[in-house]
Amino acid sequence: MATARMRTAVAVAGTVLMGGVVGQGGTASAEPGPAAAVGTVEEQRLEQAAPQEILRRSGFDGVAGDFAAALGGTRSYAQAQRVVSREGTALWRRAVDRVQGRGPAGGDLSRDDDRPLYWARLGMTREVRTWEAEFALSEDQRSELLAQLDRTSRGQADLTWPTAHHEGRILLTGFDPFTLDRDIRISNPSGASALALDGTVVQTPHGPARIETAVFPVRWADFAEGVVERALRPHLPKLDLFTTVSQGRIGRFDIERTNGAWRGGFGDNDNASSTGTVPVTDPASQPQWTSSTLPYKEIVAAGTGRFPVFDHTEVTEIPAGGTAPVVRPDGPTAGSRARAGGGGDYLSNEIAYRATLLRDRLGLHDTLPGGHVHTPVLQFGADNANPATGTVTDPDFVRNRLDIVAQVRAVVTVAAGEALKGPTDRRERR
Repeated sequence: MATARMRTAVAVAGTVLMGGVVGQGGTASAEPGPAAAVGTVEEQRLEQAAPQEILRRSGFDGVAGDFAAALGGTRSYAQAQRVVSREGTALWRRAVDRVQGRGPAGGDLSRDDDRPLYWARLGMTREVRTWEAEFALSEDQRSELLAQLDRTSRGQADLTWPTAHHEGRILLTGFDPFTLDRDIRISNPSGASALALDGTVVQTPHGPARIETAVFPVRWADFAEGVVERALRPHLPKLDLFTTVSQGRIGRFDIERTNGAWRGGFGDNDNASSTGTVPVTDPASQPQWTSSTLPYKEIVAAGTGRFPVFDHTEVTEIPAGGTAPVVRPDGPTAGSRARAGGGGDYLSNEIAYRATLLRDRLGLHDTLPGGHVHTPVLQFGADNANPATGTVTDPDFVRNRLDIVAQVRAVVTVAAGEALKGPTDRRERR
């Protein structure tokens, strides 16, 4: 995510930042009481006018009710698991199809919108959380149903590439909308990019490459529970390229050079905070910094769209032997402790850190290009910027999102071309 300076800039603009994560399972309850009936902080926002309008104008307003009916018809935990997996996957595929122009639009909301997926998913998780099953359902089982719904409805269980060797393999991740208490209307262009690019093929000078995508939550707890590593570990050794994507600063793309092992505490979508070293397995071998292996020079030099693209090298560190944070424009110094990566100290920095640390621990640092891309902040039109009086969409908002998504695709295409042109063809070794 962003540094404090980046967060301030976004707050002034009245818009968004980058996304992070925490699994729904951690807050599940086996015996739905008054607290469970209210739902999580995220779920409580569902009844506001903007989410309801987004669901209605996209045709996703019936998703939660249909899911509740299917879940209510189950008579065993095994049946409930099958329903949750089926319906979670169906929601992801429906959102992808809507964005990519397949099937009915369901309403007059622009097809490129990522928000119907987010709000419909929360309606489904609330149904699981408050469901009074016709059979004995333990707290752990309810938590697993919530986790399963989260995985399937985010595309994390749908990452498959053709077996043919002639196509390169790319993995791209995005995030949910966030900072919703600042502006409930918010959309996240990284999530929109994931929906727009899932299953698509880009053509490079060195052959075609297929993109598969997934979306992650903006919740600290999910990351601490290993959601990123579980989703990515089976696939990284088989890829030609990966990039995590999130929303960053106003008016620019950043290719983040360095990621830091530090959480800055900015509130997540459940209004939870976490400050300290990024929690990973085997902390004794945990580095303070990881680095991008994306072809940043080629990406920056290419004409990918209307927004400028920067090779962003700045970090914040505590120097070796020091006690106070220092901003380093050209990256960390030897022996320093991380306080912010190039992408800040929020969940966008953390997903980049986790993904590149996993790459390195799998022995892929020198063979698998991967890193983080920050998109511009997605802004509403100037006359629609005030969330207290604004509408859920406007022509500038749609144009900005479409332009950002198109430029993400172009950035990925440039990176894929570089990844596929090497003298050693990774595709032949799979």
